[in-house]
Amino acid sequence: MQLIDTHTHIYLPEFDVDRDEVVNRAVKNGVVKLLMPNIDLQSVYQMLTVENRYPGICYPMIGLHPTSVKDDYTSQLDKLENLAANFKFFAIGEIGIDLYWDQTHLKEQVDAFKRQVMYAIYSGLPVVIHSRNSFAEIFSALEEFTGTGLTGVFHAFSGTIRDAEKAIRMGFKLGIGGIVTFRNSGLDKIAKETGPENIILETDSPYLAPVPHRGKRNESSYTRIINLKLAEIFGKSEEEVASITYENSASLFKI
Repeated sequence: MQLIDTHTHIYLPEFDVDRDEVVNRAVKNGVVKLLMPNIDLQSVYQMLTVENRYPGICYPMIGLHPTSVKDDYTSQLDKLENLAANFKFFAIGEIGIDLYWDQTHLKEQVDAFKRQVMYAIYSGLPVVIHSRNSFAEIFSALEEFTGTGLTGVFHAFSGTIRDAEKAIRMGFKLGIGGIVTFRNSGLDKIAKETGPENIILETDSPYLAPVPHRGKRNESSYTRIINLKLAEIFGKSEEEVASITYENSASLFKI
């Protein structure tokens, strides 16, 4: 059984002490590929260092996280696009709109999101979308790109079943992580209605650890816990769900 963690911040300082052990635990648990979303201009170099240390296991993305969109966002995007032209990345992410923490830069977030979507289309890469408290704004922005062949994933999906159905109709997968194991999250019902063919697995480590590790540091080996929970939800074997979601991820990110 092989799994892919499509969203891990393994390059962050939370893993500086034991990164080798964390990666080894992931591989021993069948999590053979780890996809790393970027945050901002500074995090790119940390991420590329980790990719070089674990070739064939860790795969980088490029993008400006919505909570990092400030007054200098156009300058950051210029520099990130220059990097994207000189290194191989597997997605544009994580990008999007976040209205949970701060709405001060909403206009700038929307502009940065659209610009990065356009770059993804130009580059033929999928997008990894952060959509916290912002599904209406995300969908509105994406309408502009209908018919372009844009693909990607709604990372850490937290919307309604209608949001899920709309995202799928637009050609996106749903990123399902530790939240699906939380009691009363409701994500189990949404996953069951949408089916494994529309889902990819992720941890968002070091954040959002699944039960029984909730509240502690998350890591990629816990992808197996998420896969087990989804197998229970779908009434399928772990191997079957792993096979479906692995193929979904490998096809989306071309790895």
